Amino acid sequence: MAIIKPLSEEAIVIQDLPAIASDPTIQVQMLRLDAIHPIISGNKWFKLKYNIQEALQQDAKGIVTFGGAFSNHLIATAAAAYYAGISSVGIVRGIYSSDTLNPVLQQCAEYEMQLHFVSRSEYAQKNESDVQLLFPHHFIIPEGGANDAGRKGAGEIAAFIPAEYSHILVSVGSATTFIGMRNSLPVEQHLMGFAPLKGGVYLKEVIEQHLLSYQNKNWQLTDAFHFGGFGKINPDIICFMDDFRQRYGFELDRVYTAKMMMGLQQKLAEGFFAKGSKILCVHSGGLTGN
Repeated sequence: MAIIKPLSEEAIVIQDLPAIASDPTIQVQMLRLDAIHPIISGNKWFKLKYNIQEALQQDAKGIVTFGGAFSNHLIATAAAAYYAGISSVGIVRGIYSSDTLNPVLQQCAEYEMQLHFVSRSEYAQKNESDVQLLFPHHFIIPEGGANDAGRKGAGEIAAFIPAEYSHILVSVGSATTFIGMRNSLPVEQHLMGFAPLKGGVYLKEVIEQHLLSYQNKNWQLTDAFHFGGFGKINPDIICFMDDFRQRYGFELDRVYTAKMMMGLQQKLAEGFFAKGSKILCVHSGGLTGN
């Protein structure tokens, strides 16, 4: 069922990244999920598609979801709901006024998302029962689309990944995409997750809770490449992104994929990958955050 008319999974391509690896026997390519749609891009679409489908089937009054002021998930949900013809509410971490909205929140508002601002402490204590009381008859999508519907959709990314790759690399935020992919990819393919937040290895427990028993193998998670913490940017990252864009003709997002690719470069320099490895990096979109 096509919910979002302007969106097409047919736009997904695999692009060569020559010269990433100095070893000529190692091949690096990128799965361009960012090409799906300029706003509902990358893994966001896959995590939202079945959530929105469920909301429509339940004849929900609207959709409620959560995120920070620069959340790619918020803006993707706003756009997806708008195209699906259902109203949306974004519960935003932090207090902002209508005349101080950043470009991401402004665009959420343009997609007719009702923005509901809460303090950071209130946001940390949020629970679904309170939200349901505040917005009755609404369908709730957790932050990052982290539910069964989100994991189901993320699992469909595996269909775009040929079996020839030895290693699949993906950034990890809520771990929804990682879980969906690990449950759907052949166990012979090694799945590497790059968490761009300090202490992000805590997500190992979240991942293990949702993996099928026979799929809980041949994967790893690292938080060694957070570069100061979630959302933290330094001149090296900006320089890397600029060089990457000039070299390959497309952009990385600064929070997730850029840090993953910098981590990959270091792993390659350390000799982590065996000769003959074929590596596929997943571009998870999120360019609106840039």
